[in-house]
Amino acid sequence: MHELIIESGRAEKNYWRDLWRYRELFYFLAWRDILVRYKQTVIGVAWAVVRPLLTVVVFTVVFSKIAKLPAPGAVPYALLVMAAMLPWQFFATALSECSGSLIGNANLISKIYFPRLIIPAGSVITSLVDFLITLGMMAALMLWYRYLPDWRILTLPLFTFLAFGASFGLGLWLCALNVEYRDFRYIVPFIVQFGLYISPVGFSSAIVPENLRLLYMMNPMVGVIDGFRWALLRGETPFQVSSFSISTAITSLLCLSGIWYFRRMEKTFADVI
Repeated sequence: MHELIIESGRAEKNYWRDLWRYRELFYFLAWRDILVRYKQTVIGVAWAVVRPLLTVVVFTVVFSKIAKLPAPGAVPYALLVMAAMLPWQFFATALSECSGSLIGNANLISKIYFPRLIIPAGSVITSLVDFLITLGMMAALMLWYRYLPDWRILTLPLFTFLAFGASFGLGLWLCALNVEYRDFRYIVPFIVQFGLYISPVGFSSAIVPENLRLLYMMNPMVGVIDGFRWALLRGETPFQVSSFSISTAITSLLCLSGIWYFRRMEKTFADVI
């Protein structure tokens, strides 16, 4: 039996403890989002397959057949693109879902108290379902090309966690700003689309000029994508310690600053939304 005490400042002091106390609400919201995404759509799970598959086909044709960009070693170009689509698709989906999560739960926010951080966190977790589907596609494609991974695949959870952090940190900024300024719902698709072009999804990081490499690595998804390729493609694409370190630092900064800004704006959500 839970004790309910209404006391000035109590909610603030116990905020992080409340995140654990309200874990059942977190499970409920995450499961609800999964059901809505896959039960109330025309093609359901197939959409999570068609979208990355078409992107892989288009990028392989454009960058490999037309632009004649090489793949490192003996890696088939389709696998090079698919290994990058895994983290990018997760990042793009999680960022889009997270940015609109508070607006989508406006009725819940305006009626009861709970740590609002649960909502964007739950929306990022549900994006892992799409990630697992895409991972299954990657496994099927590797079997098709008879290109099996080696021991490096054991490091994949590390890079997945880094992709989760990047989408969660940036998503917290965008979902808080989206409540205050509704114009941000138009900016998020642009960020996702622009990020696709400046991330090494359709090409290898090796073709980036040396004088632009430091600026290029400021994109946190560069280290994530390079890490995924290194883990899945038997090290044919080199593991860049500098790229991984910069991605980790920027992701940590995004998460810490995102939580700070979200907590700062959280008190106004119920009134503004």
